[in-house]
Amino acid sequence: MSGAGAAGFRVTSLADSDTLTRRAPSAREGGRARALLRGRADDPAWVRPALIGLLAATAALYLVDLAASGWANSFYSAAVQAGSSSWKAFFFGSFDSSNFITVDKPPASLWVMDLSARVFGVSSWSILVPQALEGVAAVGLLYATVRRRFGAPAGLLAGAVFALTPVAALMFRFNNPDALLTLLLVGAAYAVTRALEEARTSWLVLAGALVGLGFLTKMLQALIVVPGFAAVYLLAAPTPLRRRLWQLVLSGIALVVSAGWWVAAVALWPASSRPYIGGSQDNSILNLIFGYNGFGRLTGNETGSVIGGRVFGQTGFGGGGPFGGNGAGGGGSMWGPTGLTRLFGAEMGTQIAWLLPAALLFLAALLVGLRRARRTDGRRAAVLIWGSWLLVTGAVFSFSQGIIHPYYNVVLAPAIGALVGMGVVWTWQRRESLLARLTLAAAVAGTGVWAFVLLDRTPSWHPALRYGVLVVSCAAAVLLAVGPQLWDGHRSLGRTVLLVAVAAVLAAPAAYSTETASTAHSGALPSAGPAGSISGPGAGPGGRGFRGFRGPGGGAGFFPGGQGGTGSIGGPPAGFAPGGPGAGFGGRAGGLGGLLDAGTPSAALTSLLEQNASSYRWVAAVVGSNSAAGVQLATGEPVMAIGGFNGTDPWPALAWFEKAVAAGEIHYFIASGGGGPGGGIGSSQISQAIANWVQGNFTATTVGGVSVYDLTG
Repeated sequence: MSGAGAAGFRVTSLADSDTLTRRAPSAREGGRARALLRGRADDPAWVRPALIGLLAATAALYLVDLAASGWANSFYSAAVQAGSSSWKAFFFGSFDSSNFITVDKPPASLWVMDLSARVFGVSSWSILVPQALEGVAAVGLLYATVRRRFGAPAGLLAGAVFALTPVAALMFRFNNPDALLTLLLVGAAYAVTRALEEARTSWLVLAGALVGLGFLTKMLQALIVVPGFAAVYLLAAPTPLRRRLWQLVLSGIALVVSAGWWVAAVALWPASSRPYIGGSQDNSILNLIFGYNGFGRLTGNETGSVIGGRVFGQTGFGGGGPFGGNGAGGGGSMWGPTGLTRLFGAEMGTQIAWLLPAALLFLAALLVGLRRARRTDGRRAAVLIWGSWLLVTGAVFSFSQGIIHPYYNVVLAPAIGALVGMGVVWTWQRRESLLARLTLAAAVAGTGVWAFVLLDRTPSWHPALRYGVLVVSCAAAVLLAVGPQLWDGHRSLGRTVLLVAVAAVLAAPAAYSTETASTAHSGALPSAGPAGSISGPGAGPGGRGFRGFRGPGGGAGFFPGGQGGTGSIGGPPAGFAPGGPGAGFGGRAGGLGGLLDAGTPSAALTSLLEQNASSYRWVAAVVGSNSAAGVQLATGEPVMAIGGFNGTDPWPALAWFEKAVAAGEIHYFIASGGGGPGGGIGSSQISQAIANWVQGNFTATTVGGVSVYDLTG
């Protein structure tokens, strides 16, 4: 709901006033359809149609041909299938409906997809459409938030920048948790903005609750915005300091309750009757929160990580790591170079950084321009909300030593959009000032030059685009700098120049987003843009999801030297055959899948597993969740993912597995590597022990290109 939040209020000034005045409900303004198109009584006639057009275009970008990506991230799709058939799996976020192990994230994003799948059936559409709608809602919320302080034009531009950010076009068409996290954080920013207007406790409590739900979506990442939100409210809320502090306490309580109820339930639930907590090393939700999904992301100390953890009894690959990083120190990590330029680099630049320099410039300009504003000034508070979001989150992503992927940057897109929208409108409204004109011109020209640099990373992809963007943006910047001397008395000419400048700076990210939306994406590590636009640990070949990994010169890839190896780049671990079925990060074992991407099992294997499936708790056991995901999605039956996502979780113990086999709970064991029953770069000593026990006690049969062991024999 836009406006002042109730039918009896309206904002008297879109750009400068924080004053709310009462008005009568507009029941007689002529039919509902006309009222919908007209919008607020004090809006220009074009505002509401423009908003509807923005949301419709966003919906088209995020929804058209959505099913082309199939199951997208099959790891989460398999969990949705499980949650749609088992309420226990729904609650815990289990990977399988027999509740062997959970996914390695909290389940809030799965809950949305689970409910959709329960209503519409398990399909690509029922799983992916919720993310697309979350994207449209986030764009609408960002518009509503920005317009409250800087007017409708700023809100529309903010929404457009956000919607056209390539990583947003990627993640709102995908089923990772980042889509829901972004929506919830934008909602929290809206609630803080509303709370600042009249120091309303209810809005601040809502903001805390939304961040808490974000915690149940992606754990500690949701909390990065909290210090900035709290500091802005403490500074700018129009109420005495004592009340501000008490309101923040209440908001913190709301955050803890909305996030903690599920954490407490899982922690107190008897471990014997719930699934193992995937991603943890001790079956503890607290270990997952503060370890693998928590401080380990900052420090790089992530036990259980396929790269940085104890996958092979070592802490890393030595040197700079397999992906070209500079090592744990010296400005790099196992997951690529770190530092102030990380967001602009080869791995992340084309995903998020198109208008990042402009956003930083406008942030500085707005803070300087509002430096003498009163403490409670709503415009300065808005700038601080989005500026703190951008700076703190950007710093965390830039310097984190642990696992980080380019698509994480989708949470930066709302802040960039807001600052660009507010900055363009602010400087344009003050265009009579030379400093304001030069700031606007510098943002336009700088964005055009930076777009040229980013587009030049894929020189064979629409080469004319980068030259067109460069020429038009620089020409528009010159006209903006000269300003009123050219169009004095011709206001429409000035507006035309501004619109051309905006179109020029949005052209490149819009082209990347369109390319992203028209391309199918799958696997655990998708990336936006055309082939070759991204390189580094977050990219598969061509930037299309992790299909495999090959070493320099097209070799078989990077693997540490043997079990408990030395950290050198050497041969694969025991039971893993490079070049054979299942080789590499995303290779396929006869369609079984790999570490980071699931495959599609053969019809013969699917038919075998479906026979008498109801007699078993698990129709099969496989090392690694992605190897299990394709089988589970193809059969619709629960599959045991030994070792969880990476195959490195210390579950199950061999004795437990032997007992489950003796009880007749598992029908088959499927080999996930070409050289033995376990294999795979994600295998651990525990999963390898289970694989060796199976190999030593049961006979393998080749079905559809994979080795299958009948555990009931």
